[in-house]
Amino acid sequence: MPFDGCCPDCKLPGDDCPLIWGACNHSFHLHCILKWVNSQTSQAHCPMCRREWQFKE
Repeated sequence: MPFDGCCPDCKLPGDDCPLIWGACNHSFHLHCILKWVNSQTSQAHCPMCRREWQFKE
């Protein structure tokens, strides 16, 4: 989904769907990356570059 919109789980763009960056500098909607990370059976990886997923500090 476009970043200026909201993820499929949200009804309206805004604070309920912030962008989150990974240590690899790829960004995702919060709900989208949490869904992805939780669906991984072992260590989660970035959906774009496949590096180990870590939230950017």
